[in-house]
Amino acid sequence: MAFQLPTDGCLLFQGDSITAAKRDPGDSSDLGHGFVSRIAHTLAGTRPDLRVVNRGISGDRAADLARRWQEDTLAQRPDLVSVLVGVNDTWRRFDRDDPTSTDAYERSYRDVLARSTKQGSLLVLVEPFLIPVRAQQWAWREDLDRRITVVRRLAEEFDAQLLAADGLLNQAARTHGDPSALTSDGIHLTETGHDVLATAWLALTTSS
Repeated sequence: MAFQLPTDGCLLFQGDSITAAKRDPGDSSDLGHGFVSRIAHTLAGTRPDLRVVNRGISGDRAADLARRWQEDTLAQRPDLVSVLVGVNDTWRRFDRDDPTSTDAYERSYRDVLARSTKQGSLLVLVEPFLIPVRAQQWAWREDLDRRITVVRRLAEEFDAQLLAADGLLNQAARTHGDPSALTSDGIHLTETGHDVLATAWLALTTSS
């Protein structure tokens, strides 16, 4: 199916702290200070009737999205939903010994996509990513890479647009000569990192 970014209606972003980017959860109009706000600023000039909504919440895993999907996503009746989730499913295994199995991650992710598709929303799936800044973070790759594979498979299954963010951001870190140009901790993006992600998202969704 051909993809076309809506010119009006609602564009909703879901995910964890990377999407939230310090937004105020008590302010429904707050877009945060990351890639979502950059995308909204650009689209305001070309699609002024397209309402952009940010519902990212810091710390969320895929199961957390599933629990709040009705209220925070479906109730907004979005024409397009962009999802970025998964790094916390990996991170909690290593910092709290609280793992999420790949199967459980996939079940939660598939559930929210199925519910959105049933409502008629277009989908953009952004791969979870890790830009290692500490040697021990390379051990995380084995866990995260399985989740990236899940996202790619779900993008195919649900005919969603796929933003291959992991390779994109790691390449950008190499180009800048230092991963700290993109991230402070391997996960949360700097201003430059958010710029890279926003530019790639717009290129994916607005190219003819």
